Amino acid sequence: MTSPSPAKRFNWGNLRTRVVSATVLVPTVVAAVWLGGYWFMALSLVCVGLLAREWGRISAPKAPNAVGAVVGVFCGIAVVAAFLQQFLVAWAVVLVGSFLAGLIARGAVERRADAAYGVVYIAPAVIAMVWVRSLDDGLWWTLLLFVVTWFADIFAYVTGSILKGPKLWPRISPNKTWAGFVGGLAAATIGAVVVASLAKLDLIWQAAALIGLLGGLATMAGDLWESMLKRRFGVKDSGDLIPGHGGLLDRVDGLMFAAIVIAAVRLVDQIGWGH
Repeated sequence: MTSPSPAKRFNWGNLRTRVVSATVLVPTVVAAVWLGGYWFMALSLVCVGLLAREWGRISAPKAPNAVGAVVGVFCGIAVVAAFLQQFLVAWAVVLVGSFLAGLIARGAVERRADAAYGVVYIAPAVIAMVWVRSLDDGLWWTLLLFVVTWFADIFAYVTGSILKGPKLWPRISPNKTWAGFVGGLAAATIGAVVVASLAKLDLIWQAAALIGLLGGLATMAGDLWESMLKRRFGVKDSGDLIPGHGGLLDRVDGLMFAAIVIAAVRLVDQIGWGH
């Protein structure tokens, strides 16, 4: 009779690697968000280029550079239009650019829709963040977005690794647990309340908590969505850019979904439905 395999211990080495990576990335992101303007635009365009490159490697292994370049060009044009406050132009570029990317990438990808989806996947999240940051209180809303996303991601990883327990969706992402899911949502909710309070945003704490919960759910959904995409294309990570995390897409997959949700909430609040 064979004895059961010992429970997998918490990987402190991987956590240390993640912490070291975060000490470099977090100050860079916060500084660019805080300064805004060209600094934020430069960071956004660099990230768009890296994400497009990774999407090319994932979706078109036979011609990753060509597909990555096509996706990156259209995403970059849309982001620049957003920074120029031409948001209708930016969204038009997303629609037309995705169609053209599919046509140009013909033969380089298994399905032309894969190249088209790269534009739809990357550009809207960045446009949403650019719009939020451009508002009068956009600095604090953008920082709230990052805090919610980071708290959801970090505490889901730590809580799930320590408590373990039943898997969340083993067929899609075998390492995620319900404990991590709940821990991440709780942290995102608390993080939103803290930021809203410190920044004196015009939000009652219950509204801030709801925003944190929705942002946390979006973060988890984005993470699972990327896991499904990687399984579809048969890759483990989107790249190896960030030690302990994989590629940039592995790091911002949840942020991309959360950015859309937080921007939508802020739009509703701006219209006047949030009070």
